Amino acid sequence: MDHEVTLEEVAARPTAVVPAVTTWSEFPALWPVLSGEVWACLRAAGIDRGCRNVMLYRDDPASGGVGVEIGVELTRPCPLTGRVVASSLPAGRVARTRHHGPYAGLGDAHRAVLRWCAAHGLEPSGTRWEVYGPHSDDPAQVWTDVQYIIRGSS
Repeated sequence: MDHEVTLEEVAARPTAVVPAVTTWSEFPALWPVLSGEVWACLRAAGIDRGCRNVMLYRDDPASGGVGVEIGVELTRPCPLTGRVVASSLPAGRVARTRHHGPYAGLGDAHRAVLRWCAAHGLEPSGTRWEVYGPHSDDPAQVWTDVQYIIRGSS
């Protein structure tokens, strides 16, 4: 699949997340747990839809792992409980693409952004994120935005 990549300025967007430091091998088992905690918190506050899922990643060279924030974009304030905290998707200049189709293809979207940055002389920072479109049982209707902060822009 071809991924069109664009360079954009984005504003910070409020999120409710559970942060963690993990490894890529542990991540597939961890993210559903953290996402479940966030959604339990939102449901307790009367919110059961309208918040897009997000996964923010920051390289953590000191630990050899990756810092993650798993949660949702907040569309309205709500009380946060347990390990769920307020955060935000960063503001700044980003290289962005939209992936259409199954999540298994997200690696292609990330590689497309990195190739595009290299071809345009831009250096992505270690901060990147995915914003997930509405759930659909039809893989053709699934989309995910992949964004990388460009070094020197945040």
